[in-house]
Amino acid sequence: MGIIKTSKLVHEFIRRDEEGNVESITTALDNVNLDIKEGQFIAILGHNGSGKSTLAKHINALLAPSDGTIWVDGMDVSKEENVIPVRKSAGMVFQNPDNQIIANVVEEDVGFGPENIGVPTDEIWQRVDYALRAVGMTKYRTHSPNKLSGGQKQRVAIAGVVAMEPKCIVFDEPTAMLDPNGRKEVIATAHELNKKKGVTIILITHYMEEVVGADHVYVMEKGKVVMDGTPREIFSRVDELKEHRLDVPQVTLVADELKKAGLDIPDGILTREELVNALVALKNR
Repeated sequence: MGIIKTSKLVHEFIRRDEEGNVESITTALDNVNLDIKEGQFIAILGHNGSGKSTLAKHINALLAPSDGTIWVDGMDVSKEENVIPVRKSAGMVFQNPDNQIIANVVEEDVGFGPENIGVPTDEIWQRVDYALRAVGMTKYRTHSPNKLSGGQKQRVAIAGVVAMEPKCIVFDEPTAMLDPNGRKEVIATAHELNKKKGVTIILITHYMEEVVGADHVYVMEKGKVVMDGTPREIFSRVDELKEHRLDVPQVTLVADELKKAGLDIPDGILTREELVNALVALKNR
């Protein structure tokens, strides 16, 4: 079994009136089946309201399924006794770093989680050192988080999760509130944790550029998985992505337009370098 597996996962938000009668039912997840292997970098794409954040909250046991099952590291999330172990296995990084930072000094904030679960003091400091190094924030360890940039704050929030030593980290739109530089920093940090530390990463986003380096991409709409494949496979289907109201990386769009205009360019161009190489190859024929 993969580190995260869902079988026919359903989540319904039920709205009741003052008497307790059901007013409306919104299906946020509709028979979602995923099988994510340990060590993968997975991206989940979707428009607002597609169900991707609801899915994230199931992985961290913040929500329980209405129907179907989700296993995290082999544990059934809906069982009460698994909630704390699941949260140790799957850490979560949210949109707004200010909601995750609680201490006045960076290193104290990173050590807060391990201290909370009773990690011995010596080991807490080892974890803090390791986590700050992992996100490139060691030199800011004695700074106040309030003085940091958005991207730096988000890296401190990530360090706080890393210090808990989870096998998997779910990034729920972690760059939504950041400028382009902050976005690059955070995505680079996620890739670094995945490649160097073997942490399974699940990145939930609607920025297309952020998923180019993923191993596998799932596209969600109205609570269902409507497309899945490698980034190249997904971005080869430009018209289909547009139907799901999703943008496509600028360079992929340019390549697609050139292809439609009759140039013999491969499908699913992901980077400028690939486009340049394809055009040079065409010129040299």
